[in-house]
This record gives sequence, C-alpha cells and structure tokens, in this order.
Amino acid sequence: MKGADIAFPNIGIYFSNVPKSVSVAGFQIAFYGIIIACGMLLGIVMARWNAKRTGQNPDIYTDFALWGILFALIGARAYYVIFSWDSYKDDLMQIFNIRGGGLAIYGGVIAAVITAIVYCKRKDYNFLKFVDTAVTGLILGQIIGRYGNFMNREAFGEYTNSLFAMRLKVDEVNPSSITDAMTEHMQTIDGVNYIQVHPTFLYESVWNLIILILMILRIKKKAFNGEIFLIYLIGYGIGRCWIEGLRTDQLQIGTTGIAVSQVLSAVLALAGIAAWVLLFRKNKKRTKKI
Repeated sequence: MKGADIAFPNIGIYFSNVPKSVSVAGFQIAFYGIIIACGMLLGIVMARWNAKRTGQNPDIYTDFALWGILFALIGARAYYVIFSWDSYKDDLMQIFNIRGGGLAIYGGVIAAVITAIVYCKRKDYNFLKFVDTAVTGLILGQIIGRYGNFMNREAFGEYTNSLFAMRLKVDEVNPSSITDAMTEHMQTIDGVNYIQVHPTFLYESVWNLIILILMILRIKKKAFNGEIFLIYLIGYGIGRCWIEGLRTDQLQIGTTGIAVSQVLSAVLALAGIAAWVLLFRKNKKRTKKI
C-alpha cells in the first residue's frame, strides 16, 4: 500500500483508487459537491432536532434553510472569487464553475448570518434564539463538508512528519499549494512523486466536532439567548485562526501576505468574547431585578 492515492503512513492508513468524481449518465459529478450537499441536508436535520429539544417549531428552520443555503453558497463563492480575483479576471465564466471546489466557508457564514437577520426580522423571531439553534446545523455542515477537501486533495497544510501526516500524489494537487519545504521532502515511490502535509481538513473537522458536542450539551442549559452562537464564534474563531496558519492555499489580503481568514477568525473570536461578557452581565442584571 506504499503507493496509495492518499495515505496516513505514520498511523498505517492507506486509501487507493480515491476518485474525485463519479460518472452518472455520462456526466461527471464531483464528490466535493456530493459531500457539501450531504452536509447541508444533515445540517437541516441537526437544526430541526435541536429545535424540537428546545420546544421550537422545527419547520421554521427548514423554511429558513431554503434561503439560507442559497445565499450561503453565493456568499461562499463570492468571497473566494474576490480574494482570488487574478484567477478569474481573464475568464469570468469560471466564476460559475464550482464543481472542482472554490467555496470559502467564511463567505458562506457571513451570507447566512445576514440572511438570518433579514429572515428573523420579517418573521418577527428572536434572532439570538434562532441562531442558537441554526448554528448547530451550520457547524455539522462544516464538519462534513471538510471531507470534500479531502476528496479534492486540497486545503492542506505545510510539510510535516507528525503522527497524522497525510501523503498525497504530487500530480493530483494544485501546484500553487506546493511549497519549497514539501519539495525538499518529496518522496518517490514506484516512480510516483508524493508530498507529505498537515491534514488541516481533519484538524478542523475534529475541532468542530468538539464544539458541536459542547453546543448540544449547553443548548438546553444556556444562560442567555445567543450563548450557543457565541460558543461557535469563539470556538471556531480560535481553531480556524490556528489551522489557517498551517495552510498553504490561504486567501490573502492583496500582496500583504496576510491570510484574510486568519485575521477574520481572530476578530470573530475577540468579538465573541466581548459579546459574551456583555450579554452575560445583561442577563445577570435582569435576573437580579426579578
């Protein structure tokens, strides 16, 4: 199994013949899209389940998902294109080609939150209570969606020989993601070149799973509306800030060399902490008055 398509050699896991797409009636459908779709569907199921657990009407979240998913996809693609404009400016039609990837999670999250604000205002729902439930579906979608990156051999980190190091065939990854360190430690097995990298998709998926478990445990015991949403902002922001620093395909702010998602992650985590303190104090004062 030394020549497997994708391998985790230090823990003895090997995957051979891992396709990036499947043919249906002569049409190639990328596993990336299939996995993203599964993540969305299971995210809706998660939100509905938590709605029932907290005495809400689960149909509210199904109704919202029709709009939230649409605008999240638009936002995710727009975010990616804006910060990768040089790759699209000469062929604008490629903006609409998402079968091979090119969706930025933060763009989707921002668009989904804006959609939720508008939706709650029109339906006269409590926004903070609403997002406390909806965000459990969002993060489950992110957990599952990261395995689309795995199938695409993308969104990985710098060279490593750590316990969970992932080995990939060079000719199956984007050349722009290959660094000097990866080239220096490149391996050749049976005439095929391989690089060994941090599996950042796995790190983020596991980190988000921990956050989701915490959300599920807290949602019926939360001290104030907005607590679960803030757990997401703080937890995801901290984890993503670290993980983004490992990646070699970062979307950067112009030519500054600064990773936009890393900056945004830090800002969201700090904003989440500040909002937590304010809402906790506000709830404490209200409790004292009662």
